Amino acid sequence: MQIKAFICLLGFLLIVVLLLGKLAGVLLHKEEQPEEGKPLPEVHIPTVETIHNIWIMEEDEEGLLVFCDGEREKLGWGSSGREGTLFRPEEPVREQLADVTLTDGLVTGIQLKKEKINGRILAVDEAGIEVEGYGKLPLADDCKGYRLYDSLQMCTVNDVCIGYDFTDLCLENGSVCGILMVKEDAMEYIRVLLKAQDYAGLLHDAPVLTADTGFTVIYGNYADRKTEAHQAGEEIVFSYDSPYFESDRVLVVPDVLTGKVILKSVSRSQGTPSYRGKLELLKTEDGIAVINEVLLEEYLYSVVPSEMPSGYPKEALKAQAICARTYAYGHMEHAGCPRYGAHVDDSTSYQVYNNILEQESTTTAVKDTYGQLLYTADGGLAGTYYYSTSCGAGSDANVWKTEAAAAITYLPPRHLSRTAMSEALSQVTAGGLQTEGQSFGEKLKDEAAFADFILSKNPDDFEVNESWYRWSYEVEQLDSAHMLEVLQKRYAANSRLVLTFKDGEYVSEEIDRLGKIQEIYVEKRGPGGVADELVIQAEHGTIKVISEHNIRCVLNDGKSKVLRQDGKKVASTSLLPSAFFVISTSKEEGNVVGYSLSGGGFGHGVGMSQNGAKEMAKSGWNAGDILQYFYENCVIKCIYE
Repeated sequence: MQIKAFICLLGFLLIVVLLLGKLAGVLLHKEEQPEEGKPLPEVHIPTVETIHNIWIMEEDEEGLLVFCDGEREKLGWGSSGREGTLFRPEEPVREQLADVTLTDGLVTGIQLKKEKINGRILAVDEAGIEVEGYGKLPLADDCKGYRLYDSLQMCTVNDVCIGYDFTDLCLENGSVCGILMVKEDAMEYIRVLLKAQDYAGLLHDAPVLTADTGFTVIYGNYADRKTEAHQAGEEIVFSYDSPYFESDRVLVVPDVLTGKVILKSVSRSQGTPSYRGKLELLKTEDGIAVINEVLLEEYLYSVVPSEMPSGYPKEALKAQAICARTYAYGHMEHAGCPRYGAHVDDSTSYQVYNNILEQESTTTAVKDTYGQLLYTADGGLAGTYYYSTSCGAGSDANVWKTEAAAAITYLPPRHLSRTAMSEALSQVTAGGLQTEGQSFGEKLKDEAAFADFILSKNPDDFEVNESWYRWSYEVEQLDSAHMLEVLQKRYAANSRLVLTFKDGEYVSEEIDRLGKIQEIYVEKRGPGGVADELVIQAEHGTIKVISEHNIRCVLNDGKSKVLRQDGKKVASTSLLPSAFFVISTSKEEGNVVGYSLSGGGFGHGVGMSQNGAKEMAKSGWNAGDILQYFYENCVIKCIYE
């Protein structure tokens, strides 16, 4: 009986518990019910995102200080998953590349990118980076770059200094996920891509090399490099199937520092060229690239005489050396031929190199200006543009119609006369060079003022006796078919600079016909009087040609010769000497059948006139004076100090 009573009591208690639980559930459910007419509360779904390859500057109790997409940002700590506990990394995090996971905008995860390599960068393209000792490494799709020295900035693969080991690369799954530019240092060596015969192409079929001293060929994979000694004068043909190409790169290095490698398979104006430094051969899908790695100063030994006659006065040669060094160094910072691992090539696309033999006068000018570069007032390298001869006036960087041109304020449209230069340099103050250059340049934008200027000669102009100071060009029979062909080529090169008048405005539109030409005239001039916009009214439409270069192309008929002021006629097959000219037309039955130009100068007219510099030096001004006049408020500094 007692057992039965006990069991009954337990059953009763169980029923009571169940009833109480049900009552509690009803009350709880009732409490959670919204008031009549109000919706149920939404369930919060956390937002989770991962920022890849972000630069973590430092951490503290509040969170992470990061640099992402050019901005500093503070990210707070989120929940670690344990109630009331904030996430914190297992180890201190500072100056690291990482993937950072955010939950509702707060840090809840960090994956550090700890695998890093360092080595000399040999080449860069859109597919990857070639590193000495590691080979070609692909770029990750989400790769990001950071410049860590000076002021923290974002960078790209194009900012990597080729030929140097200033950059660490972060790797993930064998790909480069982070580019860390660690330092900036004075660079001594430049890498020059040597073009084929007659500068016809970038690549060679089968370069033939030797040296004037004993030399060594270094080849093979990085893990198993081979060296092979050769005697002076021994020629080697590096054909596409050469056994030396066990890997893509082969080095040819003289045994002594003063030795030169001779590239027998090409010729230049000097004959067969020989090169200081070493030559590197790169096998590509399309041919063999030949790269000369040489000291910057020794590179200039062969640039300056190729760019300015060695018989020019010493101070002019020194000014040219500083300009050439500054130009080259700018491309050492941002390589012009990164795919091949070269900063520049040896043609007029950059600076002509080793086309003329080294000369004592130009080598002395390089040595006298050792390491000197030209910097703007803002501290950046100046764009040391130069050209052959002025008409007595220069223009500014807007002639090129680039977005960056408007910001280049240190290239004023100078009056190249003795009086103008004397007055400007006599007024140099702590605030910089004071000059009438701007007002002079603006004055010549007026058609009548420029015509008066270009149709006369100013005996005070530095270059008044130069052959190219004044010239004329006469097209007796206009060839509209040829003009149409050139217009189409210039349109293909840059469609925004060759426009067609349509529905009351000029638009970018392909040109399929011209017909008879009714008018040709300069509609707009730039500073210094340079032709900036040319209008061609034709039977089938009106065309506007923009920029001095395009105008010089379009008005050249490919047959007529230029008559210089010294009486010599010079062939001009594709480009007029300059765009500093006035035009007159001859007509029959209302149509243009020919035209003549009265112009002056040779070149684009921006920066330093080389013949102007020659005459300035003859008049007693030094290289610093010359550069100060052409490059306003720029200063000379030595990179190696």
